[in-house]
Amino acid sequence: MSPWIAPPAPTWVGELDRHEPVAPIIVDRRFGAARLLVTAGGTPIGSLELPLVDGRARAATVRHALDSQLGDVPEPAAPPAAFDAVTVVVATRGRPESVARCVRALLDGDHPDVTVLVVDNDPVDDRTAEVVRGFGDPRVRYVHEPRRGASVGRNRGLQEADTDIVAFTDDDTEPDRAWAVRIAGAFAADPDVACVSGPVLAARLATAEELAADSALAWNKGFERRRFSLAEPPDDSPIFPFSPGLFGIGANLAVRTDVARSVGGFDEALGPGSPTHGGEDCEFLVRLVLADQVLAYEPSAWVRHHHRPGPDALREQLHGYAIGLGGFLTKIALDRRARAAALRRLPAAVAQLRRISARESGAGDGMPAGTSRNRLHGLARGPLAYLRSRRAARRAGGRVPPLVADPPPASSGSRSLALVG
Repeated sequence: MSPWIAPPAPTWVGELDRHEPVAPIIVDRRFGAARLLVTAGGTPIGSLELPLVDGRARAATVRHALDSQLGDVPEPAAPPAAFDAVTVVVATRGRPESVARCVRALLDGDHPDVTVLVVDNDPVDDRTAEVVRGFGDPRVRYVHEPRRGASVGRNRGLQEADTDIVAFTDDDTEPDRAWAVRIAGAFAADPDVACVSGPVLAARLATAEELAADSALAWNKGFERRRFSLAEPPDDSPIFPFSPGLFGIGANLAVRTDVARSVGGFDEALGPGSPTHGGEDCEFLVRLVLADQVLAYEPSAWVRHHHRPGPDALREQLHGYAIGLGGFLTKIALDRRARAAALRRLPAAVAQLRRISARESGAGDGMPAGTSRNRLHGLARGPLAYLRSRRAARRAGGRVPPLVADPPPASSGSRSLALVG
């Protein structure tokens, strides 16, 4: 087995409101550092890290870190408070304890009109159903889905939903209390937006594995509000719109129900529970952009994620993501129009992969040794995995929507894929 590189110090995770008096940090002595989410009236503006001595830091030390690391960072206006009904889909399999924690956080939220659909994919037992029944809350519904796969579960939730907004999160997250309110507010603030994503922050960083996972996954996309569309290509992504991870991930995602259904939902040949293990969220988001939809990143709508508990689980997760990425790239290669646009971005894509590999091979970050090699192995497995998974999904009557839909009549004025070139 590959050696495990020594990690940074166990890090305590907390929050700090910029407008509240700064208090000292006093936590368990095993913590050698702290990471604080800094908010202003509930809206995140950044994060800061500082050392702890025996789990402690004086208020003056915290204040100095706040001033030196964030300074005069401007405070974005929070999205308007909105309470349009939201359906939250949690696709799961065999993790009832995680489901209980996630659903409890959703029910404790501030939104008064949330329905939670727990979609149990090919369940191994009745424990998840029992967890849902144990809540005794009409806002939570248990949905038995006989087929396995996160994409299958999300599509089943999309089919069952009767609200204009459907949000997706994973069973190993804890959404913030205001998560659903801020998602609804982001849609209300911009009628052109079809999809909203937000930060996925670590719930705990107390172990080497959690620290390594946080470094490797890099799911927090920052605290700047952004929009993405063919009409507004970002300056910081030379491979846009084929930008895995740029738009967000499936652990914190919301869509207008009619739009999600119109593009075919999630590709059931991709994602956890399928031979490709991942890639379903980035493919779905890229497909939305190629369908001329507007995506938004809303930093005030965040969730906490509980990272994998051990080094072997992290290796498996990273390897699975690489297979999923290879599957996603294979789907691009199989689509004539998408392939032509993607080939123009090939040099930039190769350069980006090299930067990722160089970052992950750095010593002292707690990453499993051989991460870059495992990534390449996973990427190489991706094409065959996707082809096998696509055949299986189609035989089962599943959804495998095209990456680029047939263009509408030219008279409609719709933007074409050529405009991304």
